[in-house]
Amino acid sequence: MPKFTGDTVEQAIESGLRALKVKRSDVSVDILTEGKKGFLGIGKKLAEVSLQVNESVVEMPKEPLEKEGTAVVVDDTAMTLTSTNVTETTHEQITEDLVSDSQTHELVNLTDDDAITEIAIFLTDITSAMDAPAVVEIEQHNSHLIFHLETDKKGLLIGKHGKVLNAIQYLVQVHMHRIAKNRLTVTVNVGDYRERREAILERLAKRTAHEVRETGQPVFLEPMPAFERKMVHHLLSKDTDLRTHSEGKEPHRYLVVELDQ
Repeated sequence: MPKFTGDTVEQAIESGLRALKVKRSDVSVDILTEGKKGFLGIGKKLAEVSLQVNESVVEMPKEPLEKEGTAVVVDDTAMTLTSTNVTETTHEQITEDLVSDSQTHELVNLTDDDAITEIAIFLTDITSAMDAPAVVEIEQHNSHLIFHLETDKKGLLIGKHGKVLNAIQYLVQVHMHRIAKNRLTVTVNVGDYRERREAILERLAKRTAHEVRETGQPVFLEPMPAFERKMVHHLLSKDTDLRTHSEGKEPHRYLVVELDQ
């Protein structure tokens, strides 16, 4: 029997009906896979069904039915998205996934301890969904929390230029704001990535300050997340002859450094 896929079982069935040019009442449906939404697009699997046209309604031309429509058999491996998809996920899409996921368990106004426990579980679920299970260790500095992820697959959780890790941190921060009674801020770290990144930003700030002074022209830095822009701004705030401001829209917002004239 021909197989058809879709984001949901109903969409897969509709796809098959269009391809076979028949009505819903004209076929028998065998659900092969109900599909899986995945987490942030990771581990997503399409729903798959096979359709058998009922003999009572098979009044076809003498050519085989397959020539009338196209039956596509999708390899399961093609249904699984890799972690690189996270880097393409916008903040709006991340938030939408979070809202959908959180509807299954309404947790609000949690104490700090309960909220921290929930976030640790949340991170465990995320890393497991990414096939990079991690041990979560927590470091607390008043209202700021650092969640250290220990895993054998650091590169998978960090991503190119830290984009995957930044997306995870954004998601966790949004979730924390939703569930915690008090306002708690979050940093998610893998290995010593945040420390290495901070050192890179410090060197960037120094080079940028030197370039602005040498040329007298503003320097436009590459887009970076808000917490990194804030870090560079703080580093340059000590230079009274310079000023910084952000331009653009998230997630492509960037920092401009110029002389304070």
